[in-house]
Amino acid sequence: MKKYVLLLAACCMALPGAALDPLGAYNTRPPEGCIDKDVTQEELDLADLIQVSICTNPSLSAQYMGVKASEAAVGASRSQYLPSVTLTGTGNITGERLEHQDYVQGEPYQGKAEASWLLFDFGGRGARIDATKAYFKAADFTYNAELQKLVLSVQTAYLNLLAAQESWTSAKASLATYNQSYNEAKKRYKLGMVSLSDKLQAQTQYEQASLTVVQAANQINQYKGALAVLLNLSPDTEVKLAKPEHDKKFLQLENDDIKSLMATALQDRPEIKSSQSQAQAQKANVYTAKTNALPTISAVASVAYNDNWKHSNPYATDNAAGLRLSWPLFTGFSNTYNIQQASYQYKQAQRNTDALKRQVENEVWSSYQNYKTAVRSYEISQTILASAEENHRVAFRYYEVGKGDILNLLSAVAQLADARQNKITAFYSVLLNKANLYRSIGKY
Repeated sequence: MKKYVLLLAACCMALPGAALDPLGAYNTRPPEGCIDKDVTQEELDLADLIQVSICTNPSLSAQYMGVKASEAAVGASRSQYLPSVTLTGTGNITGERLEHQDYVQGEPYQGKAEASWLLFDFGGRGARIDATKAYFKAADFTYNAELQKLVLSVQTAYLNLLAAQESWTSAKASLATYNQSYNEAKKRYKLGMVSLSDKLQAQTQYEQASLTVVQAANQINQYKGALAVLLNLSPDTEVKLAKPEHDKKFLQLENDDIKSLMATALQDRPEIKSSQSQAQAQKANVYTAKTNALPTISAVASVAYNDNWKHSNPYATDNAAGLRLSWPLFTGFSNTYNIQQASYQYKQAQRNTDALKRQVENEVWSSYQNYKTAVRSYEISQTILASAEENHRVAFRYYEVGKGDILNLLSAVAQLADARQNKITAFYSVLLNKANLYRSIGKY
């Protein structure tokens, strides 16, 4: 079982070993500030849980490795500005036999070094590098989106677990209330003041309330496991949670203007930025496809050494240097179709970005409406609970003095139990919808 989350947790997401980076491609760093706490003993608030998950969650770590792979691709693309050198060597045994002559065996070997340096290609090299950079940005924004999804998942699991714990407490309180009614019915039955039916009905409701307590305890265990897995811990790990305050400030939004929230989402959502980067990459690919049909000029040089010892001329050298012009005059119209394909892919990426923007705006709108509804529901639930408590007090007093029947009492108890649970559900519904709203605008 993993107990400690140390600063060294970030190392699981770092580059393997000391990565060689002569072209300065690696800039993204793994998460920092991982907390040093015993997560099984110390009380953790939401900020602690988020930091632990960011530092240890394996799915996010895998996404981070994808970002580093994209950075490596940027470094590889930059190498196109440097010359390339190739060294080849061969060695073999040869033999020949001519008519009326002895068999002659040779053991020649040779080595050759070739260097080439692309000097000019009408900007195709730069376009390829631009495309690679854009793909890297897209991967980086995708990582940010996964990070925000993880944060929302932790928030959801945290709030669900707290809600389940409070629901269990509420269920036990309702069980005590049903037990009070059951005891009163038993007492009055023994005194002959009510029929057996009163006692049995009260007992049935009491047993059903006991079942609700058991089910609430199971719900706690389910949410405990869900939260632990997000923290990369065993599902049976016990985590102590700090509870949020039940005050209005905690429930309120920093910005309650829906138009402003949608504008923020269009500006900050990493999914939109990733889609825009994909479109930029496709735009660069269009230019690359066009330059593939144009000539390139390269500087070339080679040095060769041939050795065929056992002969009168045992070795020879061959040196060459110059410029190479390469021009694909006819490629079976493949360049034409490649340009058209790249152009359509660029337009497709633009349309995808436009569609994503509308989708994001709708997410913000729906999340905002859900949040406002949850706030109003919580306000109403408090009034209902106060009314249900008073109704139960009156109903129990009437039954106690013989002026009320068991059905009215049990109805009042059920209404009180529902009111308690509805208040808990409504409170955490506000927090969950608030978290979803912030996620929809690209914040957490």
